[in-house]
Amino acid sequence: MPQQSRYEMGADKTGSSADEWTHANPFAGDSGNARSTSRTLLGVVPVGILCGGLGTRVESLADDLPKSLIPLAGEPFLAHQLRRLRDEGVRDVVLLTGHRSESIETYAGDGSAFGLRVRYSPDGPELRGTAGAVKRALPLLGERFFTLYGDSLLDAALQPILDAFTAPYEGVMTVYRNADRDLPSNATVGGERILHYEKNAAPGTMTHIDYGLNAFRAGAFAEIPDGGSVDLSVVHRAMIARGTLRAFPIAERWHEIGSPEGLAETERYIASRSAKP
Repeated sequence: MPQQSRYEMGADKTGSSADEWTHANPFAGDSGNARSTSRTLLGVVPVGILCGGLGTRVESLADDLPKSLIPLAGEPFLAHQLRRLRDEGVRDVVLLTGHRSESIETYAGDGSAFGLRVRYSPDGPELRGTAGAVKRALPLLGERFFTLYGDSLLDAALQPILDAFTAPYEGVMTVYRNADRDLPSNATVGGERILHYEKNAAPGTMTHIDYGLNAFRAGAFAEIPDGGSVDLSVVHRAMIARGTLRAFPIAERWHEIGSPEGLAETERYIASRSAKP
């Protein structure tokens, strides 16, 4: 899996303020209204891209570049990610940066070249881990947001995930059923919930792998300290214990540049898409 990422803003059924997501069940009788509202408001929900990794497995190919700027199909990988999000209807992106953060900011700027607003949350001198980086970025991400990894190119449609994010869930984890194929599975699903999540699970004990695209409420990070390095798996397991982490199955495999093999495969994939009429 990669580096191992609205939620509608508007009043919910409890009368919450305008920065709350709609919690109407999209499969209930009023689903049409819920879906119409979510499509209208999808563009105001931020997506945080975790692009602070050191890229040790592709260091020889990166030439000291951050992974997000490794060239693929003639341009930095980040360009492919940003255009993919724009085409999905996203308008607000926060880049959670670490290694060579200034290079990423110089390249992407304010995002206008990609039809987006891009803002930045650098780790600073202290490595914070994925959960720590998200906690630090909460003032930019707001109450509801997506996260994905800076070395992943995902084909999953965001709108259905938005429609599935309903009360009482604090988060959504997208999962791909691989049954230990290609990479070890690390999650089990029961009904619409994630029941177990363990990155280093023993073979044969899990059925799915996390796909790398997550949705969160900011409150899920309340117990994460402001300092130190904390992984997102800590947040996931806390939600599992509370029964508030929803599973969202994805049928398409992800593409990643976290390994030399993955980088080569992803470049072929991008080239094949560009060749289509």
